[in-house]
Amino acid sequence: MSRLMYRLAPFGAFASLGVWTALDGVGLSTVLLGAGAAFTGKRVVNLLDRKGNERKELSRSVRENVAELRRVARMDRVAAPQMKRLVALQEGVLESFALVPEEYGLLLSEDLRTVVDEVEMAVGLARRRAALRRHLGSVDRRAVLGRISELRGEIEALEEGSALRASFEAALEGRRGELAAMDAIPAALGTINAQIEGIEGLLGNLRGELLALDPGLSPYALESGLVAIKERVSYFRRGLEEATRSLEESLPEEAPAR
Repeated sequence: MSRLMYRLAPFGAFASLGVWTALDGVGLSTVLLGAGAAFTGKRVVNLLDRKGNERKELSRSVRENVAELRRVARMDRVAAPQMKRLVALQEGVLESFALVPEEYGLLLSEDLRTVVDEVEMAVGLARRRAALRRHLGSVDRRAVLGRISELRGEIEALEEGSALRASFEAALEGRRGELAAMDAIPAALGTINAQIEGIEGLLGNLRGELLALDPGLSPYALESGLVAIKERVSYFRRGLEEATRSLEESLPEEAPAR
């Protein structure tokens, strides 16, 4: 029996008792039972409204993910095949969730929300990766190194404490920061690639595990499968959050974040 049925049961009981007491005349018990039916009925309506709103919000997020993944595919041809795979994987996982028995699907509702959020995160990572690639391709490292060498020579030729020397030192610091940001980009790209690959792997594994939740299995087997799915999603989410923090810390402030 689903959670909704448990919510409906009190409403039905209150309503039935209210009818029986009303046959004997309107009294305090009728009023109280009528109020109880109204209260539980309101809770049921609120539950249905909340579930409906959650489904609408989830559907909106799914559509936005698809639109953004396709936009990234148009913007970054190198990433296009991967973006198309993510679109298909998200669709396959959602289809697999829909095939899970209702009473078990309720237990996975939060995990479904997490999966959609992870796809949204993949979109953000793909955008960042494309921006980093463009930045790396637009900067001539040899030219930056040459300018650093020139600035050092100009600073050495100036007197200590001069205003011009301070200006050249600030320029040198800026060029060094540019070089540091450039040198950090390959490692950042590697981290992003690993994160997106991880999201792909999660979606593929979840689809298979959800399809394996056959209603014909024993309750123990079904529950074990549910626990394994929830643990996988939780573990992956924590790992992805840690990797994201590591990525933020590894990039100097001068490197483009978006």
